[in-house]
Amino acid sequence: MWVFAVLLFFLFAPIGVSGEQNIDLHSFDGIDASQVRVAGFDVDPNGAVGTKQYLEWVNTAYQGYDKKTLAPVYSSPRNGDTPFIANGLPQCAGNEGDGVIIFDHLASRWVLARRFDKGSSRYCISVSSTDDLTAKSFSWRAYQLPLDSLMGQSAKGHRLIPDYPKIATWGDAYYVSFNLTDPDRFYREVAILVCAFDRANMLSGAAMRTPQCFRYPVTSGPPFRAHTLLPADVDGINPPPVGAPESFVSIQNPESPDGSSSLNLWTLHVDWNTPENSKFIGPTPLAVSAYVPGCYMQKNPANTLCIPEPSSSSTRNYLDSVGDRLMHRFAYRRFLGTSPRESYLIAQTVQVGKAERSETTVRWYELGSTGKLVASGTIAGQDGTYRFMPSIAQDKDGNAAAGYSVSGATIHPSIRAAYWQLPSGNPTEFHILDSDGDQQNSPRWGDYTSMTVDPVDDCTFWYVNEYYKNQTGKKVNWRTRISRFKVPTCR
Repeated sequence: MWVFAVLLFFLFAPIGVSGEQNIDLHSFDGIDASQVRVAGFDVDPNGAVGTKQYLEWVNTAYQGYDKKTLAPVYSSPRNGDTPFIANGLPQCAGNEGDGVIIFDHLASRWVLARRFDKGSSRYCISVSSTDDLTAKSFSWRAYQLPLDSLMGQSAKGHRLIPDYPKIATWGDAYYVSFNLTDPDRFYREVAILVCAFDRANMLSGAAMRTPQCFRYPVTSGPPFRAHTLLPADVDGINPPPVGAPESFVSIQNPESPDGSSSLNLWTLHVDWNTPENSKFIGPTPLAVSAYVPGCYMQKNPANTLCIPEPSSSSTRNYLDSVGDRLMHRFAYRRFLGTSPRESYLIAQTVQVGKAERSETTVRWYELGSTGKLVASGTIAGQDGTYRFMPSIAQDKDGNAAAGYSVSGATIHPSIRAAYWQLPSGNPTEFHILDSDGDQQNSPRWGDYTSMTVDPVDDCTFWYVNEYYKNQTGKKVNWRTRISRFKVPTCR
């Protein structure tokens, strides 16, 4: 028994970082490759914290964890097909990736969504019947949207491929964005597709009304530099103003090594009663401080591989920064009271210098309700450490927190986070996990992570990312680490 107690202590004990913070931090291992039926290098670790559990996703499987005991809900991770098979949607089953889990704060429900692309393309969404994964009444309600007719075709007549979908909660719909890639042009992004799903009926288990979708540009042309639109996702209990359109944000990739000085804003207004009144507007440029996307190469903007590991000098393997886009989530929060305001947070990977493939770090932005830039900044940098693939959120007191990966010539891919007071506080960085292993056979380091906020206390941040244990990255044996922490001033 004492052995088991010691093991629990090391798995769940608070992790302190000398001299870095006075913060209550706990972390524990989530799903690892040995628990997944078909494990690849593309992990896509993400998840969300709910009222009673944390729910984690790793590309093809999910697992829940009790928030108090941190014990897993299921004896082993559930296959990602489970919600769809249970609802008679076998066409939504298969080892397809790009899964995302969110928690609908406004309705206290889980939402699990993923794409499928086998012969035809579709997007599949499951909404839970309750907020408790262990309740006897718990079930998933599943829905699907065929995409082929909405995406268009390549110049050679081949159907485009929906890639990198992201889903978010808004008051009047679940909003989803897709990159449309051309299989005849090495899967380069040539357009985007955004859709609004009938949240009201999906929450009740009724048949959903036809999703409303818009494609931009209407016809495919050259590679689309403003790809990967992220929909705003609500945190907290205050819904957006009635009738407020959903907002999307995207990068504006540069055409020169001097970088870019703008983001793109978009809005989608949905009218469920009169669909022809629905409008998708954008892009509207948003001026920001100049930046060069992480790992940017002018001659090959699609190549975002430049993150070194200690083994890179011998393997020539560099990790993907996914620096050519903004990173999940586009976190929205509405503050009421004496100083009402709306706040949107987003983050990306940028280069510290202008030299191609130079050190990377995290750039963050806060936007206001008018679509104006409120504040922005960067987290550390110029210390030989590559920071990349961030995810950001804020608590009820306006403290922002971003989690991200770090790596370098002498630093194995590890997990860190930082917090600060908005709008322009100085970020305090701390270590979540310092790894001792590289991923030596693949540049894929997931494609995104997720920072979410506990809907009960509205203070505790939960973050998930991946790592390797020991110098064993020649095999598919990744692990994931889930952490929770609270900024000391939030009560």
